[in-house]
Amino acid sequence: MLVGYMRVSSSDDRQSVALQRDALVAAEVDARHIHTDKASGARDDRAGLKACLSYLTKGDTLVVWELDRLGRSLPHLLSIIADLKARSVAFRSLTEQMDTATPHGELLFSLFGALAQYERALTRERVMAGLAAAKRRGRHGGRRPVIDAEKIEAITAALAAGANKAAVCRNFGIARSTLVGTLERVGWTAPAKA
Repeated sequence: MLVGYMRVSSSDDRQSVALQRDALVAAEVDARHIHTDKASGARDDRAGLKACLSYLTKGDTLVVWELDRLGRSLPHLLSIIADLKARSVAFRSLTEQMDTATPHGELLFSLFGALAQYERALTRERVMAGLAAAKRRGRHGGRRPVIDAEKIEAITAALAAGANKAAVCRNFGIARSTLVGTLERVGWTAPAKA
């Protein structure tokens, strides 16, 4: 069975799904089996897409007008198509003339997968270079400490004097998870009991 999915980014009347609907119906998708979203492609919670993906069964084909109507990014698109493939559901994009039920479509899907992997590697490389450059300038990434150095000294002194963590949290007004994380970060260990 052919199942269609279409999406426009705006929920107002500025954008219409008419062009996509006409293309899907011309591709022999039954209008009763077309799922629609009027939401940004960047959103994860598209009800129409969720309904469409859960409706598909083994042997079906998901048809879209264009690739960008389905996924919010290349990795997201590839994960959807890989999930479909694992469920024995084919995928067709009308504009790009991609059909995973054909050898040509399989090749395109493989190329897209390689491109997505390359994109992830480049992104990681850029992030690591940016962090290294910031470190050379004396900046360190990450979240700022919740507890300042002066307070850490007072807390470790109280703990060394025998106070328990619950009392320290109550007296200093900090959460236990914050205390434990801070103690791990500064490398504090409880003194050995005699």
